[in-house]
Amino acid sequence: MTASPGIVRRISRLILSAVIALLTALSTGPVQDAAAADRWEFSVQFSSSARKEPFTGRLYLIFSQEHEQPRTGPSWFVPEQFLSVEVNDWKPDTPLAISSSQTKGMLAYPVDLEEMNLAGFRAQAVARFNPWERTIGVGPGNGYSNVIQISQTGQQSSLTIDTLVPSKTFSETRWTKLLSVRSELLSKFYGRDVFQNASVILPQSYYDEPDRRYPTIFTVPGFGGDHFRNVLDEPIAEDNPGGVEFIRVMLDPSCPLGHHVFADSANNGPRGQCLVDEFIPAFEQKFRAIASPQARFVTGHSSGGWSSLWIQVAYPDHFNGTWSTAPDPVDFRDFQRINLYQSNENMYVDADDKPRPLARINGVVRLWYQGFAEMEWVLGPGGQLHSFEAVFSPRGDDGKPLLIWDRKTGVVDTAVTKHWEKYDIRLLLERNWAELEPRLKGKLHVIMGDQDTFYLEGATVLLKKSLEKLGSDAVVEIVPGRDHFNLLEKPLMLRIRREMAERFLATHEN
Repeated sequence: MTASPGIVRRISRLILSAVIALLTALSTGPVQDAAAADRWEFSVQFSSSARKEPFTGRLYLIFSQEHEQPRTGPSWFVPEQFLSVEVNDWKPDTPLAISSSQTKGMLAYPVDLEEMNLAGFRAQAVARFNPWERTIGVGPGNGYSNVIQISQTGQQSSLTIDTLVPSKTFSETRWTKLLSVRSELLSKFYGRDVFQNASVILPQSYYDEPDRRYPTIFTVPGFGGDHFRNVLDEPIAEDNPGGVEFIRVMLDPSCPLGHHVFADSANNGPRGQCLVDEFIPAFEQKFRAIASPQARFVTGHSSGGWSSLWIQVAYPDHFNGTWSTAPDPVDFRDFQRINLYQSNENMYVDADDKPRPLARINGVVRLWYQGFAEMEWVLGPGGQLHSFEAVFSPRGDDGKPLLIWDRKTGVVDTAVTKHWEKYDIRLLLERNWAELEPRLKGKLHVIMGDQDTFYLEGATVLLKKSLEKLGSDAVVEIVPGRDHFNLLEKPLMLRIRREMAERFLATHEN
């Protein structure tokens, strides 16, 4: 989620709509009846007009009763049926049989393959042609088929993948500009050209005062967010102390394995180093930003909240303050209520063998850890949970991030956890406090609702206690009655901007 209150409200409304749909489904009986499982068979091919080379990768069949284009799913909160299978050297215009009698190697969610009843569903095939894209059915470069309606059990259907998802286009305005900086560091890591992208929102006086330079707010969106958001046709009207105005930079945190959180990692490459050593210098050269650490501020929500806190702690002399809201776990002793350092810990069940919740709405559990993990396993790389492993885990012998927990049993691998310690923000601060304290004075602000939707408040409470024990002047607030989606509303956003302006005026030397 981005820091925009409008976006947060829209996400909240979508989730509430999804919950209503789920409750309706539960009240009228399940759409998928295990006893009514049917025979199903699909003949799938991809056209040479869409791709001329053979394809090795993941193929999906996605089903929906809610969406005209099933490829836009599945939803986190109300996932509909889909399946995936790895294909190898699949040649164009070559039919591939996928059926209820040939399920070897196939994965399915939320209903097992042998229980799928597809009558009444729309079906669509998707091929993950673009391995560099996190999203599937709407990921640029991926292929998708026509949509068919499944009207009866035992229906034999054909699907041809003949269309590619187009690339996104950034429509610049007078006030919002695209900045795309080729990273030599990341290009070397991936062996191809890699760019750090961002949208740059100019302040209201930018064109009227051509000699004026401005402080900058760098914003990191949450999981699924990117720099295409907040493209403005009009300037932001600011009323800050001392008449301070900001240039705003919305950074793109997306990568093939999810959200890279601007942390250098074995699997995502030197993302933080790219930001500090390559992107920011290029930005400050092109736009009239004040090229000084005292004029750089960072903020973000959710995964962006973790990112903004990490950036400030990892590069304490490069920024003048972070305002992190609802960050992902900042203390791995409470990783959404799971202690990753504790032996015999399990991601799926607690010490009393009760299922672990992952998300709640109005106090009612709406997602469970095991179910969500199983959905991601069928989807493949790029999901939220595996995104953590992509950042925090070393790379295994197979070239993939080491898994922090066994996907079948849920058991946590504490040997892998040991590698995660260097990304545990609380632990990093404690171990390096003598060096970091003077460099972070007045710079740390973390704000969290005490009813966070994804159970993130526990880790922030532990961070608060740790910083208080260290004697830090960090401001860590636990806001009563607020959750993940209603924490960052306009009053808080205005307050954060005001505090940034006050910090700038107090510390910047003209």
